[in-house]
Amino acid sequence: MVGPEREGQRGTLLQKQVRTVAEELPTSYNSRGTSSPHAHADRSIAVARVTYLSSDVVLSVQPALGIDSEFSKHLHSYSANRLPGLVAKETPEVIAIRHNVDPLLSAFQPLRSGKLVSVTTTSSILLPSIPHLYKLAQYPIVLHVSLQTFNSADYSEITAIRQCGFIFLQSETLQEAQDMALSAHALAIRSGKGVIHFFDPANSRKDRPVEPEHRDLAREILDLEAVRARQLRRDESSTLYVDDGRRATITEGIPRTSIDSRSGSNTSKETPPRSATEKSSDEGSSVGSSVRESSADSRPTLSSATSVESTITRPVTSDDVYDYLSSIWGHIARATERVYRAFEYTGPEDAEYALFIFGSTGLFVDELGEAKSTDEFANCGLITARLYRPWMGPHLAQSLPSSVKRIAVLEQIRRKTTRWGPVLLDILTSLRTGHLVDASPMVVGHHLGYIEPATVRQALRGIFQNLSSPTPIQNLEVGSSERPRESSLEFNLAQPKVENAYMKILDQVFGERLYVANRLDASNAGISATISATPEYGFGSLLARKDHRKRFIGEVQSAAATRDFVTDVPQSWLSKWALSAEDPQKANAIAPDVISRLVNDGSRLASSLLDSRSLFFKESQWLIGSDAWAYDLGNSGVHHVIASGANVNMLIIDTQPWSERAAAEEARRKKDIGLYAMNFGNAYVASVAVYSSYTQVLEAMIEADQFDGPSVVVAYLPYNKEDDSALTVLQETKKAVDLGYWPLYRWNPNKEENGEPNFSLDSERIKHELEEFLRRDNHLTQLMNRHPKFAAHLSESYGTEVRALQKRKAKDAYNTLLESLYGAPMTILFASDNGNAESLAKRLGNRGKARGLKTMVMAMDDYPLEDLPTEENVVLITSTAGQGEFPQNGRSFWNAVKDTTELDLSQVNYAVFALGDSHYWPRKDDKIYYNKPGKDLDARIAFLGGKRLADVGLGDDQDPDSYQTGYGEWEPKLWQALGVDKVEGLPEEPPPITNEDIKIQSNFLRGTIAEGLEDKSTGAISASDQQLTKFHGTYMQDDRDLRDERKAQGLEPAYAFMIRCRLNGGVATPSQWLQMDSISSSYGNETMKLTTRQTFQFHGVVKSKLKSAMRGINKALMTTIAACGDVNRNVMLSPLPTRSAFHREVHQVSARISDHLLPSTTAYHEIWLKDPESPSDEKKQTKIAGDAVVDKEPLYGPTYLPRKFKITIAVPPHNDTDVYAHDIGLIAIKDASGNHLEGFNVLVGGGMGVTHNNKKTYPRTGSMLGFFPASQIHIVCEKIMLVQRDHGDRKNRKHARLKYTIDDMGVDVFRSKVEDLLEAKFEKAKPFEFKSNIDTFGWQKDEFGMNHFLMFIENGRVEDTAEFPMKTGLREIAKVHQGDFRLTPNQHLCLSGVPDEALDTIKGMLKKYKLDNLHFSGLRLSSSACVAFPTCGLAMAESERYLPELITKLEDCLEENGLRQDSIVMRMTGCPNGCARPWLAEVAFVGKAYGAYNMYLGGGYHGQRLNKLYRSSIGEEDILGIMKPLLKQYALEREEGEHFGDFVIRIGMIKPTKEGKTFHEDVAEEESDGE
Repeated sequence: MVGPEREGQRGTLLQKQVRTVAEELPTSYNSRGTSSPHAHADRSIAVARVTYLSSDVVLSVQPALGIDSEFSKHLHSYSANRLPGLVAKETPEVIAIRHNVDPLLSAFQPLRSGKLVSVTTTSSILLPSIPHLYKLAQYPIVLHVSLQTFNSADYSEITAIRQCGFIFLQSETLQEAQDMALSAHALAIRSGKGVIHFFDPANSRKDRPVEPEHRDLAREILDLEAVRARQLRRDESSTLYVDDGRRATITEGIPRTSIDSRSGSNTSKETPPRSATEKSSDEGSSVGSSVRESSADSRPTLSSATSVESTITRPVTSDDVYDYLSSIWGHIARATERVYRAFEYTGPEDAEYALFIFGSTGLFVDELGEAKSTDEFANCGLITARLYRPWMGPHLAQSLPSSVKRIAVLEQIRRKTTRWGPVLLDILTSLRTGHLVDASPMVVGHHLGYIEPATVRQALRGIFQNLSSPTPIQNLEVGSSERPRESSLEFNLAQPKVENAYMKILDQVFGERLYVANRLDASNAGISATISATPEYGFGSLLARKDHRKRFIGEVQSAAATRDFVTDVPQSWLSKWALSAEDPQKANAIAPDVISRLVNDGSRLASSLLDSRSLFFKESQWLIGSDAWAYDLGNSGVHHVIASGANVNMLIIDTQPWSERAAAEEARRKKDIGLYAMNFGNAYVASVAVYSSYTQVLEAMIEADQFDGPSVVVAYLPYNKEDDSALTVLQETKKAVDLGYWPLYRWNPNKEENGEPNFSLDSERIKHELEEFLRRDNHLTQLMNRHPKFAAHLSESYGTEVRALQKRKAKDAYNTLLESLYGAPMTILFASDNGNAESLAKRLGNRGKARGLKTMVMAMDDYPLEDLPTEENVVLITSTAGQGEFPQNGRSFWNAVKDTTELDLSQVNYAVFALGDSHYWPRKDDKIYYNKPGKDLDARIAFLGGKRLADVGLGDDQDPDSYQTGYGEWEPKLWQALGVDKVEGLPEEPPPITNEDIKIQSNFLRGTIAEGLEDKSTGAISASDQQLTKFHGTYMQDDRDLRDERKAQGLEPAYAFMIRCRLNGGVATPSQWLQMDSISSSYGNETMKLTTRQTFQFHGVVKSKLKSAMRGINKALMTTIAACGDVNRNVMLSPLPTRSAFHREVHQVSARISDHLLPSTTAYHEIWLKDPESPSDEKKQTKIAGDAVVDKEPLYGPTYLPRKFKITIAVPPHNDTDVYAHDIGLIAIKDASGNHLEGFNVLVGGGMGVTHNNKKTYPRTGSMLGFFPASQIHIVCEKIMLVQRDHGDRKNRKHARLKYTIDDMGVDVFRSKVEDLLEAKFEKAKPFEFKSNIDTFGWQKDEFGMNHFLMFIENGRVEDTAEFPMKTGLREIAKVHQGDFRLTPNQHLCLSGVPDEALDTIKGMLKKYKLDNLHFSGLRLSSSACVAFPTCGLAMAESERYLPELITKLEDCLEENGLRQDSIVMRMTGCPNGCARPWLAEVAFVGKAYGAYNMYLGGGYHGQRLNKLYRSSIGEEDILGIMKPLLKQYALEREEGEHFGDFVIRIGMIKPTKEGKTFHEDVAEEESDGE
């Protein structure tokens, strides 16, 4: 009965001919840790690989999203590398899901959509999933279950669910695990039933490596035809817990005659299709890593000749399952000579004793194999169940030698709930029924506990002594019931750090009143944390707590009526408290006084009441629901809370990131809990998202607490892993809220009584759509009641359909337009990020029309790809984004073209032109990125059969005319190929419209702005108006975090406007601060940005609110005119907190300069401030600046300046305004007394803007013109500006700044031109000294005794977060502060002019709101970043959102090297335009692509020297790899007082930049020549 050992053998023919899966999936490692290309010794790898190959969807159940299971690391690796499977039409989808969140719930949706689903998990989920198992058993799902093992696996979780309808397969060895995994998937596909493959991972830890299964063998066993048939079947069921009657069935023919080869009798039964054609083999043996061998049941299959009259459909039976499995195992046996049977017997054919082990067999197998002839167990056989369910009893007897007299049944079951073990009962039933009763062996049950490896022989002896006894003991316990625990395998529930956001808000709002009933750190005697953390348990404890307080109130009322106190004082206080016991404010205000009176009284009754002193306070009671640690199974906690009507608040945190899959899986969409709760009518309901609207979260929590009844706050906090960064959570939140997947709203049923609407929608972008939805509410409710199966889909997104319809309509409109034209068609598709490729495509289209072609121009993503094979001539023009990536409006097109194999383009003529920069990625290794999208597209179209009209054209920004050079060579070839190169009489092309044209045609900055604001069809304004609104202080932007998702939904980009104030010298009053705070909350994104230009900036202002926001700013006696645009912008000034009188004098000068250089146009008032409803305002022309009453620009003229113009004032020794970085830098010089302003040293020609890899552009520090008295300095600024107006380059905006004018002209010539206009000469510059260009934080006193506090505002972002309610704190301070708010050029804030008598109040408020915290590293305090993503349209990389994270990763290194307090100026920008003035920093990072930065070193600490390129295009790993050793070297080798920027120059790491024109010379990393 036992064949020879054939470990690792396979059929030689297959070994030579069949390609193995290992050729496509990653290699594994053998038990010795050395690489083996094909072998593996890890059961989890074998099972994970087979699972991946055999599934459409794999649910990877994990302890936490950030903690891998034994399977998940392999599955995620396969998925990340997009490795193909056998079953999935595309890459198999691997979904990570926590073990405690009802993981099998996620199987229903993909199963019902026809996908083959598998689950990899531990056995811990089985018992909680019983409600699902009975339904899932009727679907072709496979569960690979690793039994939880703390040195000893527990099989009770398998026996507990044995009757759930699943098929159960067991594997023991590594080879068996691989084969049983494959068998499980094949069996599920053929039978349509669920299969559980279970195993003890400890059983195969010592197994030798085995070869992966052959891919062709796996393909044959899985039967891909049957797979496709399964994938076409869809289930319309919509219930989750109620049995919907689904059963796995077989459709078969009814034969006229059928001969049963087993009995020779005629039967009317037809076998399942597979078992009728395939026979199992009983030759060979199974192979494992131990001496244990298995065999397969040799029962012959049916063979009959039939003629079919009709078909019937019937449920799958146990015999069907056995026949299917025999067929599968037969196939494996023929291919590999490994034979499997339902019951495996190993041992002598004449054995009298046998062990039936339902547990870990490894130790017993090894010991039995080494048994000596004198051992009691020498002549013993071993039996295991390969097929545990269905239990094929008759086959058990067939597998046993007739010589077996006694069988010891060993059941490894930790939870024993009955006297007799379930396997023992199965065996007794099988062996003691029918004709087997008299001849059956004696069966003796044993309970198998934990056995130390060293005591296995002793345990076997004990078993056989009991088995051979005349009166054996039943249920004898073998081994220890106490099992050692492996702590490394345990996982304790924990609240992820990322969820602290909501918990901290609760703490902030309710303080000591807060009581969370199911918090993790609560002590619940005898209750596990898993249970006590559930909302159901917490609700029960809250009800008990409420009852306790009610009884306590009664006790207080009784005590107030007694005379048992020492004095009468407690009685009156108790009576007063009892009357207000249910009022939170009154009860909590009185409680401390009541307690103190009772303490003073000291009576026995007082002591009794004090034992429950916490009940004097009226708590804000909350339950928390969280996927991570407090999962609400089946929403039962929510239901109980709402149905009870109890005054309980529930916060439900949903962590599922938005995705198409998540949107479709309605069973997990917690926003539907809100709709469910609202239908009850008695509950307060809110849907919130802290990373979308902090204010709304506060409002919702306060309202929920005030509501007398159940409250449900559904809170969004999406993350993929528990350690995801706040930036990741923010981006995911924005997508979900913007696209309507997670609407923000509040529902208060009590408001109806006051005549107010119950429903308050707080999601701005979907407000209109949801209002429409609410208007249809009654109709939808009726529809859902009539058609329940549609209910879950009513709120689903129709984005895919909308997008397809848009593409089709656009294409059809073009076709209609072209019908009247003649000539060959030419379709031009473009992909463009910055507009160059789009402009080129449109110009090519116009030129094609002029040559008689029917041209159509579209963005690639707007084109319906299915039409591509029908085109005759196609031209594709693409620029290059990021690291050789497609621009955003061409990515979907490229992904579809790249992945398809079905497009036949053999009839299509095509040409490709690509735009790029050969020097953008300077390393030679990175030269592949140069024009990569165009090259890839050209190759792919050719691969699909396209015929080239011309070789791919390559435009290079490094050429003399940029990409136009290459384009000029490519276009004639295209016309020649199309036969239209010799067309005569072509019209002359109009020159392209420039910014100068827009300005001169704008009628003094009016354009069509007013008309554009009234256009409700779009959130945008026209391109020309976008240029003009900059002069008015606002930029149109769109949220780049949402671009892809909104495009996929068929929506335009999330357009919004940035507004920048003009704030002279950065000084604002408290009332102005409050107004700015209100504007940011009412019209913006609830945050304010303190900019590097020392002013306020608002983001996220939608077009419909733009005018209201502008009016609000002007109402605060502030303005936005000339905050941007080709004019003089905000005049900057040092905050100078220690010299208030001097600051006042300099501030007056800055105000004079600012007012003098303001534009004179009345367009600003006309567009933003004039009230069209006011007749008087309609007629009146208001003076907006100077004395202008008509539109005339005496300073600027109709075309204003060639480019922006910036002025700043620095007061030595502080260069905190970066005076060298601006068009005009004024250095304030004191008079001889040292107390008053004499005049200014004048610097000109500073500027920061650069274009990557364009050496014609560079930053520049200002050149000294000389000294001029303060009284005439505004005139000096005017004349300098006029010289720039008349001599600046108006043809090339990249060469239009004053810095280039001066370098072209020469400083001396420029000075003379200014002096000519002034009719005066500059004096020689006065001496001065700068000592730093950073802010001086903390408290300082001025000469008048007034106090000033300069606080740290990281990167200038003023907002409220759960950890830091900064915005709220500053708002409260502004309500009481009597001095100024001074914004600093380094994006921080000075609270100025605090008198001594208000000092304690202000300090207390600063402490309360954590605004007094200055315990930051010197590096962080000296850092600065621009906005960049998501709003800046020029950003190439993150900046403001990333720099804090980067600094955090450097701070440990600073601490280790004693540099924590050292100031090192570090700056980061998302692009090279230099808003954060990075070129002056000691170390700077300038974005080049997402996640890639150029690194610059060597800037002057005082802001006087430019830095220089050190490394190009590096990511975080490289940055940290450079900075950490460098910081250590700096700490060890610096000289006394030496700053970081000076140090890197001294050690030769970087060369100094002596002037802007040498910025690109002598860089540390020479750029590639691109060849």
